[in-house]
Amino acid sequence: MNFHLIGVNHKTAPVEVRERLAVPESRLPEALKRFVAHPGVDEGLIVCTCNRVELLATTKNGSADLRGFVGDFFQLDAPALAPHLYEYRERDAIRHVFRVTSSLDSMIVGEPQILGQMKEAYAAARNNGTVRSHLDQLVTRAFSVAKRVRTETAVGSSSVSVASVAVELAKKIFGTLKGKNVYLVGAGKMTELAARHLLAHGAASIFVANRTYDRAVQMAANVGGQAIRFEELYETCDRADIVITSTGAPHTIFRREHGELFLSRRRNRPMFFIDIAVPRDVDPDMNKLDGVFVYDIDDLQQAVSAHTADRQKEAARAEEIIAQEVERFQARLNTLDVVPTIVSLQEHLENLRQSEIERARTRLGKLTPEQEQAIDVLTRGIVNKIVHAPITTLKTAAKESEGTAVVDWVRRIFHLENDSEPGDKG
Repeated sequence: MNFHLIGVNHKTAPVEVRERLAVPESRLPEALKRFVAHPGVDEGLIVCTCNRVELLATTKNGSADLRGFVGDFFQLDAPALAPHLYEYRERDAIRHVFRVTSSLDSMIVGEPQILGQMKEAYAAARNNGTVRSHLDQLVTRAFSVAKRVRTETAVGSSSVSVASVAVELAKKIFGTLKGKNVYLVGAGKMTELAARHLLAHGAASIFVANRTYDRAVQMAANVGGQAIRFEELYETCDRADIVITSTGAPHTIFRREHGELFLSRRRNRPMFFIDIAVPRDVDPDMNKLDGVFVYDIDDLQQAVSAHTADRQKEAARAEEIIAQEVERFQARLNTLDVVPTIVSLQEHLENLRQSEIERARTRLGKLTPEQEQAIDVLTRGIVNKIVHAPITTLKTAAKESEGTAVVDWVRRIFHLENDSEPGDKG
């Protein structure tokens, strides 16, 4: 089974690169269908978060130009993008998927949001028919691995999160959060989590604006705040001391002129923008205004790095679990490859046995029941002795890295039909 993954994340690409690869939810079905229509791609899944964009595929014969697809779909210059891309195949791709799902590759190691995001990506691919047998096995196993990591280690026990770091930064700017007003732009899970942290540290009023007003009303009810219609955003945003924004807009929604307007209305009292959207919601030029403080997702990454040292020991234990699970999954894949070959071999030799018995009957004439039984026992014994060695070799190879090579060798020796190989009929 040929697993192939390509992507960028917070370690390999700055936010200005990642935002150019972001796939809006509205375009995800189109992206998935174009992905599996790309030459060589059989199944496909796309993960898109504020910290990463990854494309995972099973490929035909292990050959598919995923870099070409990324360049074509996102209309990006390949040489400029190349330094930021990472690419994994087979065992390395399996390991990467397990690490990502278990939050070992996250900006904040152990954060729980990535598991939910992976499940959403999986559900979207299933709904669009781009995940079937092989990717289904890999991703569902990744969910089980993530559960084991969270159960057997304390990698997710620390309170460090984007939301908690946002609180710390806000405290540094304002001294205290008591009585400060918070404006949520976009009604996502991360913005709600950040709002709850701010409320827990003394923030006063919460305002919520979202393009879908009903969603804003729901979020406002969740946090005890007030829903604002999105078209009233610029008329009301100056009420806030802290703005947390995470929309799916393809361009910035807060620009320098908006910051100037807000500061004028606030009589230059400071405003703090926490921009966790990718693509970014806040133009970086806003940060040049005296009194406006803007932190994007990469800034938050730098702020959390000092908090993660206590998780490293638990992360090392989690890496051991990942290594074990990769071996187990690879062994299972090898077994899945071997079983159809064993069945094909047995059927092939049984057909030869029956054919030779029929030929013998034309020469020997009518046989007694005792003679029929003797021929049957004799020929079965011969076939069993012939098949014993290759089947034993196949079963042993299924547990080793050379399993695929042995399968190919047996199929060639016995001239087994390729159309019965796993994956060809799926």
